Amino acid sequence: MKNKVTVLPYSERWEQDFEQIRDEIQKAIGPLASRIEHVGSTAVKGLSAKPIIDIDVVIRDYSLFGAVTSALNAIGYYHEGDLGIAGREAFGYKGKDHLQKHHLYVCPQDSAELKRHIAFRDYLRLHPQAVKEYSRIKEEGAELFADDIEKYIDYKAPFILRIYEEIGV
Repeated sequence: MKNKVTVLPYSERWEQDFEQIRDEIQKAIGPLASRIEHVGSTAVKGLSAKPIIDIDVVIRDYSLFGAVTSALNAIGYYHEGDLGIAGREAFGYKGKDHLQKHHLYVCPQDSAELKRHIAFRDYLRLHPQAVKEYSRIKEEGAELFADDIEKYIDYKAPFILRIYEEIGV
């Protein structure tokens, strides 16, 4: 089933998957990106996750967005808009069967969404008990709502919002 929610135990492979995707993107966009960040659950050692790598390409500001979009288009990515989240532009892709499934976003360095991604990731990296709790919640959610991604997301939301509140983002 296409939309089945699958959460797996942490895999060391996810860091290698990120590096492979990052290197391909970096080669295409060069100095247009300030940095390329591995965000999301696969970026946190020990955290259970859907096996999808989340990546934020960070740019100085939107004046670079057109050039970044053109460079990404040239290697098979296409702009999908902000998908309802300001400060984060989503990109889909074709012809990337050699790479792990991933979500790609381009964010200006002052984006509130980028700051949330980084702060949440860094909080989890420093709090092993939170990693255990979030893994349990994600695994339970995937079991309870295997065929409903929206309900899975809603199930995780209280934990995420609690951490956002704690870290002030």
